[in-house]
Amino acid sequence: MDKWFRKNLGDAMLAFLELDRVEILCLSAYTNANCPNEMAVFLRHESEGRLQCEVIVYFSPAMAHIAGELGATPCEKPAKYGLSLMVGTPNAWSLLFPER
Repeated sequence: MDKWFRKNLGDAMLAFLELDRVEILCLSAYTNANCPNEMAVFLRHESEGRLQCEVIVYFSPAMAHIAGELGATPCEKPAKYGLSLMVGTPNAWSLLFPER
């Protein structure tokens, strides 16, 4: 269970409603699971050379069930740089992105 998931919410100027929906659903799943450290959702604004940036949400492997419900696709573990913790405990940083 080491597969991460990602969902592109589109243009950052227009993604706020979908971002709210994702946050509410993920927070509910996280709370219902008694807030385990390995359950986390991160977000990052990415432009990849385009003029407009897009909001990308990354789901830790422990969030696979909710990621699937939200239509997220499997991906590699994201780079830590530029991520913001959206749902989860601050302990998720050291657990999911250990220093080498």
